[in-house]
Amino acid sequence: MSIFIVGADRLGNIANNLKESGCHSITHLKGRKNICMRKLQIPAGTDLILVMTDYIDHNIAHDIRSKAKRQSIPVLFSKRSWTYLFPKLKEFIYSS
Repeated sequence: MSIFIVGADRLGNIANNLKESGCHSITHLKGRKNICMRKLQIPAGTDLILVMTDYIDHNIAHDIRSKAKRQSIPVLFSKRSWTYLFPKLKEFIYSS
């Protein structure tokens, strides 16, 4: 599975945990407005967009949701916490 992560300045152990959960490709883009607005393109082959809600500008969250909808890519919103993220990710993996 290929995941595009938007938000969170640092991923910490989340990237390693995602790889252990079967994610072969992880692309990360910080969600700060001055950094993100120029670069907000969804990488080709993305299976899931993960939006870290703790560190993201509201306009960017809205923009990424619109782009994902146009490309029929599911979006998962989560806090930057593996304990919070893992159950949501597991639900997504088993439902697809």
